[in-house]
Amino acid sequence: MCEYELIRSGRRTLALEITRDCRVLVRAPQRISKARIEAFVASHEDWIRRHLERQKQRSAAAPPPPTEADIAALKARARETLLYKVSYWANIMGVSPVGIKITTARKRYGSCSAKNSLCFSCFLMQYPEEAIDLVVVHELCHITEKNHGPRFYALLERYLPDYRERKKLLK
Repeated sequence: MCEYELIRSGRRTLALEITRDCRVLVRAPQRISKARIEAFVASHEDWIRRHLERQKQRSAAAPPPPTEADIAALKARARETLLYKVSYWANIMGVSPVGIKITTARKRYGSCSAKNSLCFSCFLMQYPEEAIDLVVVHELCHITEKNHGPRFYALLERYLPDYRERKKLLK
């Protein structure tokens, strides 16, 4: 039986997760027995082994994590680039964000709060200009349309007719 971390919560089903740092997480309902959890893990050992190996290969092939100096440089570049881009596009779109924050988020390139404050990841600076513009315009569209409904995408397409192609650059 492989080692795993158990996370109990209000969920109704058992689930497995392999993290980026090659840990095995088992998510389980509060009241399920330890024996049932262990049987679940045992029945998925082949899946766990395959996915752990795949994650180890990904980790070995990945570039080293950025240093504090790298992150500081990305943040400085992001502040300069994004302040200009947000100002430029906000003027064209006729919207006014209340503030801009630069973060080190890894999974989300940008966000717009309910109060119209924008957040951008400094790691966005590692992408081409077209992709950066897409994220900026996307977040500015949220000032007008708070969800990802048809009106949101119509608005996005009005300013960036090629937004679908630009989105592929973020993959």
